Amino acid sequence: MSQGPRSGLYAVSSALLAMSRHLEVRDVLKTIVASARELLDARYAALGVPDDHGGFAQFVVDGVSDAQWKAIGPLPRQHGILAAMLHEARPERLADVSKDPRFEGWPAAHPDMSDFLGLPIRDGDEVIGALFLANKNRTKEKENQKDPSEPDGGCGFTEDDQELLTILAQHAAIALTNARLYERSRELTIAEERSRLAHELHDAVSQKLFSLRLTAQAAAALVDRDPARAKGELHQVAMLAAEATEELRAAVIELRPAALDEDGLVATLRTQIQVLDRAHSARVTFAGHGVRALPAAQEEAVLRVAQEALHNALRHSGAGRVDVTLEKRGTGTVLRVSDDGSGFEPTAIRAAGRHLGLVSMRDRSSGVGGTLSVESAPGKGTTIEMEVPGG
Repeated sequence: MSQGPRSGLYAVSSALLAMSRHLEVRDVLKTIVASARELLDARYAALGVPDDHGGFAQFVVDGVSDAQWKAIGPLPRQHGILAAMLHEARPERLADVSKDPRFEGWPAAHPDMSDFLGLPIRDGDEVIGALFLANKNRTKEKENQKDPSEPDGGCGFTEDDQELLTILAQHAAIALTNARLYERSRELTIAEERSRLAHELHDAVSQKLFSLRLTAQAAAALVDRDPARAKGELHQVAMLAAEATEELRAAVIELRPAALDEDGLVATLRTQIQVLDRAHSARVTFAGHGVRALPAAQEEAVLRVAQEALHNALRHSGAGRVDVTLEKRGTGTVLRVSDDGSGFEPTAIRAAGRHLGLVSMRDRSSGVGGTLSVESAPGKGTTIEMEVPGG
């Protein structure tokens, strides 16, 4: 708080706004830790979320390099000073954590720590996490003047720091609880969606396969006595097989691909579009400009809208070229899918929306705080643009 009320208030406001922007638990945890370390000018920060087995379900750090974190080893257990935050549920402010009687079990590769400030994160009476800061950044002169007889016991973190971190921890509890509720809601939605897809597969694909089997049996019976009719039945078999394949494809793309989790949105889009470019006669291109990682829900929504728009362009519009771009625009990220196909009349948007999945695309966009616009005209092609905040 030494920078003055205006700068201090601005820093707190920026930290709280940053926390409120994220929906995924992991993103919220990382933002809390980074905000706390920056706000209190500490060298290290960490946040642990306990599991039910004496360890941490998640443990996020800031100020520790990837190489250091890898050398430290597995997630810590709830012991020593870490346990104090969770079980005693009270703040801890220490001049030298390494001299505390509860200091134990720290890996050899762990950075040296002295000044320490820890706070529990509460949701009502429940402790849902613990926030730790270590090694207050100070000038060498102040470090040499460190005096245990000072009001703060020689600790670099002051009472003002503790008060500031308490405010941050209170808001962190709200952000973390909201993120958990969002993820649980999303899990229920995914379960419901998978159940719906199972029913669709059973109703649609099973019927197609049953018809295909009967038609194939009829063709086999006609091969010897009526080859012409047998040929017609075999043609029908081919059509039914193609329809069944299309039904399966439509169901499968509804599931979140593993590539999105492993490679991210830009790489996943680029790979899928390269495959489509090879598989279709139309030229399909992709360009990505300055887009950072988005929250998982937004990335999935953008990918689904892109897939739906590409499917429409390649299957229904007769396009010779489809261009996909993903770019940063102001404070948001924009997906744009343009084709030179047959287009449609905007005044007939209701009927076209059902046919082209525009209702589904709009629902996906609005579900992650985004917007969707459609421009089209007969013979003039179609452009679908989706914008989401962030990136």
